[in-house]
Amino acid sequence: DAVAELAAAPIGTESGAGALAVPLLRRVAADHATYTPASAARLSAVVMDLVGAAVAERLELTRGLPEDSRQRTLLLRVHAFIEEHLGDAELDPATIAAACHISLRYLHRLFEPEQTTVAAWIRQRRLERCRAELARGGTEPVSAIAARYGLPDAAHFSRLFRRAYGMSPAEYRRASEVR
Repeated sequence: DAVAELAAAPIGTESGAGALAVPLLRRVAADHATYTPASAARLSAVVMDLVGAAVAERLELTRGLPEDSRQRTLLLRVHAFIEEHLGDAELDPATIAAACHISLRYLHRLFEPEQTTVAAWIRQRRLERCRAELARGGTEPVSAIAARYGLPDAAHFSRLFRRAYGMSPAEYRRASEVR
């Protein structure tokens, strides 16, 4: 019955779950052909939870959402915060927890189902962004690319990259240019 009240009622996109849903839905629409079936299935659950959270906020029924939906929605907010701040070399779990108004312990609990840690997820996202830029080729120094994504120590970045991708950043760039 409560959802019937939403007929032709706008859901705000300036804050809350509505604000988070807009860029996610745009990205999903733009990249829909790139997802594997397994990823698409997981992503659809996340999208539905986020849309459900936006609807619940509109109806002021957020407390009625199941705990797992609230956790997934919060995890999406955390992921979005991390993505926006990847370039900050000082980004750490404590900063993220404070920005998202949750305890550090709860932040770590949110990442348990993903079988990773907050720090590992940040590192992975930074490396993925650097790898994507290196794959485009170009002449920008590898150290500048790494620093832009919060990895200012070139030697440390090179070790992380080699461990993740099996070759140095420069080797990866050259291999990408050959393709």
